[in-house]
Amino acid sequence: MSDHDDPETHLQTAGPTDIRDGLIRTEAKRALVWVCVVALVALAAYLAQPLLVIFGGIVFAAMIDGGQRLIARVVPSVPRGIRITLVLLGAVGFLVWLVLFAGNQIASQAAALPHLVQTEAVRLSDLARTKGLLPQTVDVPGLIGRVAEQVAGGVGMLTRALGGLFGGLTTAFLILILGIYFAAEPDLYQRGVAWLLPAQTRDDWRGTAQAMGQSLRRLLFGRLLGMASEGIATWLLLQIWGVPMAALLGLLTGLLAFLPNIGAPISGSLMILVGFSGGVHTGVYCIVVYALVQIIDGNVVVPMVAKRTADLAPALVLGAQLIFGVLFGLLGLILADPMVAMVKIALERQAQRNDDGTDPSAGPG
Repeated sequence: MSDHDDPETHLQTAGPTDIRDGLIRTEAKRALVWVCVVALVALAAYLAQPLLVIFGGIVFAAMIDGGQRLIARVVPSVPRGIRITLVLLGAVGFLVWLVLFAGNQIASQAAALPHLVQTEAVRLSDLARTKGLLPQTVDVPGLIGRVAEQVAGGVGMLTRALGGLFGGLTTAFLILILGIYFAAEPDLYQRGVAWLLPAQTRDDWRGTAQAMGQSLRRLLFGRLLGMASEGIATWLLLQIWGVPMAALLGLLTGLLAFLPNIGAPISGSLMILVGFSGGVHTGVYCIVVYALVQIIDGNVVVPMVAKRTADLAPALVLGAQLIFGVLFGLLGLILADPMVAMVKIALERQAQRNDDGTDPSAGPG
């Protein structure tokens, strides 16, 4: 029997799919790695909306965790589960109060706000035309209608976040449930992610996760502090002068304060339009209130919070909001700021490790 007929010889002979050259074999492995990376990126893009909902749950969990940590400083003997329950009950209690005591007034004001804003916008545009500040061809009512359609389209993108099967309320409910699960047992999920990583990188992952959690809690605390201060101050100052819809404007100002760079101009424009509906003096007063609230918030609240959070460049945050807003609608716009903060921390830690070889682990926050 010849060597060609020997089965052992056939098993040891290179086949047509074997790569004999070591350099080609190495390059083939690298190409396979890049193909896998591209596939993962494509998969992430396909699952972007569900992943964004999960990240929203993480952000909500950070808010719950921050609240229970504040309670722990006052009564450290109370178990963690009870502290989380107290935070959730406090949030539910606030919503119930808002609906029962202020719901009717705010609902009636909200129903009248669109017509009032459109009327004042048309009146101001007519005044601008008479002064030569606005071309005669500009259709202000049509422009307002197109803006409203764009806003509705952004909300529609949010409701299509899970493939059109769930609405915005269901998405918010999922974020709420995920946040409660993450906040109840954060170590469980942190260990689960660490288990998926190589053993030599797990300690570094834990340090990065702690740094991200600490920064996220402080960032959200600053946002909530700014929302409360701007909303309450706006409501009180407008109420003193007797500005129409003071409660609604205060609520909108507080809610929109969660969106840095974008929320303040929107709430300020609404406030000024409503103010001029009550007369020139009221409109000027609303301009003063808007400027005063923003100056105090920008020079007192924001610097105080920025010292203890991820210092994000305003242009970077605004760019991220524009990109995520276009890609993912309202939900992406809301979560752009926390996501940029998390990416910034991860990149800073990686750069520090590359520079000095140390592990910049953050202490518990």
